[in-house]
Amino acid sequence: MAFELPKLPYAPDALEPFISKKTIEFHYGKHHQAYVNNLNNLIPGTRFEKSTLEQIVKEADGGIFNNGAQVWNHTFYFTSFSPKGKREPAGDLAHAIEKQFGSFTAFKEEFAKAAGTLFGAGWAWLVKNSSGTLDIIQESNAGNPLRKGLTPILTCDVWEHAYYLDYQNKRPDYISAFWDALDWELVSERF
Repeated sequence: MAFELPKLPYAPDALEPFISKKTIEFHYGKHHQAYVNNLNNLIPGTRFEKSTLEQIVKEADGGIFNNGAQVWNHTFYFTSFSPKGKREPAGDLAHAIEKQFGSFTAFKEEFAKAAGTLFGAGWAWLVKNSSGTLDIIQESNAGNPLRKGLTPILTCDVWEHAYYLDYQNKRPDYISAFWDALDWELVSERF
């Protein structure tokens, strides 16, 4: 099965100033595309040749896992944004966040801390565990919570290519601006 770079649900400049058109061109257009290309080059002749992306994320190792997980992670990340979305959760997800973290503000602080303190490259995730409650976890490199049986709800990409063009080495500034493009209506659908 050949994988393709999914189309963005918004124009390349639609998320400015949080994510500039230039960052979209490099992060989505170059990095995300490279993971898709690499995965397509790695899977022929392997047991993953006809697998779904989720199967690859859950079962593969090495380069196939790294590229497959990065395709999945980036697709999940890029489809969490919209230029005019809801900027705070509502309904069941809002109640779950308040129950688990005390308030939306406290959740944002804890999530930002996880994203800001991850050493090196990787991802901060809001996940639902098997008991139905929420957790914030860190995953290095291409790490993905599907491998741990968790349900991903939200992620923040903290690889430098996600923010370096717009924020240079100021990861905290990027994380602070992350909330300004996040569409909680889209995120809530995953809960």
